[in-house]
Amino acid sequence: MISKKHIIDRFISYVIIDTESDPESNSTPSTVKQWDLANKLVEELKAIGLDDVTIDENAYIMATLPSNIDKEVPTIGFISHFDTTPDFTGANVKPQIIENYDGKDILLNPADNIVLSPDYFEDLKLYVGQTLITTDGTTLLGADDKAGITEIVSAMEYLLQNPEIKHGKIRIGFTPDEEIGRGAHKFDVQKFGADWAYTMDGSQIGELEYENFNAAGAIVTIKGKIVHPGYAKGKMINSMYIAQEYIDGLPKKETPEHTSGREGFFHLHDMKGSVEETKLRYIIRDHDKENFEARKETMLTLASKINTQYKDAIHVEIHDQYYNMREKVEPMMHIVDIAEEAMKSLDITPLIKPIRGGTDGSQLSYMGLPCPNIFAGGHNFHGRYEYVPVESMIKAVEVIVRIAELTAKQ
Repeated sequence: MISKKHIIDRFISYVIIDTESDPESNSTPSTVKQWDLANKLVEELKAIGLDDVTIDENAYIMATLPSNIDKEVPTIGFISHFDTTPDFTGANVKPQIIENYDGKDILLNPADNIVLSPDYFEDLKLYVGQTLITTDGTTLLGADDKAGITEIVSAMEYLLQNPEIKHGKIRIGFTPDEEIGRGAHKFDVQKFGADWAYTMDGSQIGELEYENFNAAGAIVTIKGKIVHPGYAKGKMINSMYIAQEYIDGLPKKETPEHTSGREGFFHLHDMKGSVEETKLRYIIRDHDKENFEARKETMLTLASKINTQYKDAIHVEIHDQYYNMREKVEPMMHIVDIAEEAMKSLDITPLIKPIRGGTDGSQLSYMGLPCPNIFAGGHNFHGRYEYVPVESMIKAVEVIVRIAELTAKQ
């Protein structure tokens, strides 16, 4: 298999490029800097020998590994995204390599005493003796999803270098703006031409997912009235106080920090306010479609209730983002079975569970490309404590190769 050093060098070459996406932008990609990695990837795919390497006006990348067998088998795909979340800065990433992890605290940043500790992040204990790549505590790492890109490119390179491994036609795709819910919006499924695909966008080694949240975003706008505070009695309406009533009116225990498994939530992730106007930005999540619709209705009903007191001060705008892919994948469960068999054959215990989030595969499944999700290996995405075990990335490469083999055989 491809060497550890090769994987590390490839991964680091990606994460040091800032590709943070921007939800306020209307362009695709949402930030110009995403082109920096996109163009690098195009050249790299050509250099390793893939065919039909293309990049369109929106930075969607596609390429082909031709079949090396003389029988007709399904065309499969592997997909990852190259943007990183706007939740935490991805500029000036300085990866740190921790060889032979000893199971103890990792001092990420001595100057600011930022510590990655197994006492808090217990999954670290799974990787004692392995090689970890961490941040320096001031940025995210970008394993979500540059680990996935590393694994796909490395697997294609390995298959090209080892033609004795038989496989059908394989298509790969890299997308912008997944982190802001737009990764699949302009993905040309017909051009991609795969019978099914897998996103390499999961976390812990072994994860295999074909269920995800139904998802919506909500913007709650509250209007107030500014008056000189010395003469405000009976006249001023402070939008921030109304916003507080709205926040308190939603179920307090139905938030990300109080839920797990298939439990849904309301998540207030951004708030900006003044007396005159306050905006609350929520995401709404639930695996169950009926509960999902009920959550949206709860937000609208609460606004109506408060508006009876404040004369239509609150306006709620809700837009759906993606839906649970289970409905589209279950009729083709053999594609999950192949991935599960691939993992088991490599002594990886499959962890089949619903995603408490979404991937490009969520939308792609509804666009006609069934697309379960496979682990990429990283942990603690979207923040300074993000890390990835190199051994998990190597295993992900092996899973891709084995899926290609099994698809050709079956």
